[in-house]
Amino acid sequence: MSPAATRRVLVADDDAALRTLLARVLAEAGYEVVTAADGTAAQELLAPGGIDLLLVDVWMPGLTGLDLLAWLKQAGRPIRAIVMTGDDTPETLLGAIRAQACSYIRKPFAPLDLVELVRRTLAMPWIECPIEVLSAVPQWVELLVPCDRAVAERIHDFLMQLESDLPREVREAVGQAFRELLLNAVEWGGGLDPAKKVRISCLRARRLLLYRISDPGRGFRFEGLSHAAVTNLGEDPLRHTEVRESKGMRPGGFGILMARALVDELIYNEAQNEVVFVKYLD
Repeated sequence: MSPAATRRVLVADDDAALRTLLARVLAEAGYEVVTAADGTAAQELLAPGGIDLLLVDVWMPGLTGLDLLAWLKQAGRPIRAIVMTGDDTPETLLGAIRAQACSYIRKPFAPLDLVELVRRTLAMPWIECPIEVLSAVPQWVELLVPCDRAVAERIHDFLMQLESDLPREVREAVGQAFRELLLNAVEWGGGLDPAKKVRISCLRARRLLLYRISDPGRGFRFEGLSHAAVTNLGEDPLRHTEVRESKGMRPGGFGILMARALVDELIYNEAQNEVVFVKYLD
């Protein structure tokens, strides 16, 4: 039996055709699927428990998708949730983060892309430490994020949606730099301890993007980073990969070098437990 067959997915969307299509595609992928035509019906199905994943539209009659997630949060009923919507405004995206959604997908989307997102979301380790939203205006997003790789990947995906209006090459450069520096922060500064938090600020001005990442560690010195490519550029530039493997760290180690190449300015504080990078937009 497929591992998917043991997972129960609730599809909540007022679009009957889409709801039927997603139910069929997910059932063919091996999931047990139940459906709801609005937020109130979804609430009734969620109340007894037993749902592993919620696929929810934002704008539905009765309770909206974000209202439904807020109800689950207030009731102390955390659940993996994917928000589906054609509303790509920053307010909706940030509302999904505040409501502790795991992922966000824009309509229209290919059904098989959603199936893959469902698979990845259900495979994520579940941690109880929530993401805290400190500021949720489009020009200034500020979050406290648990030092966990899966949560870091979720936040990367969400924040890159905020930059969807930028040219692709700018968006990709910012996304890669942010991902590498954030993973460095949760791994090195936070020691992959979900009880510790990384503070992330994303500021959007007319002519620039500014990201600030502050980790809970004591900082570092470049000369002490035997696991990083930035300190191994001499006779043996791949020496750091052996060090990373011996320490059980993720492959890579090129994050700081990569970030320097992708953004316009990269600045560390004195302790080097905070980093700011800037990408100019003109």
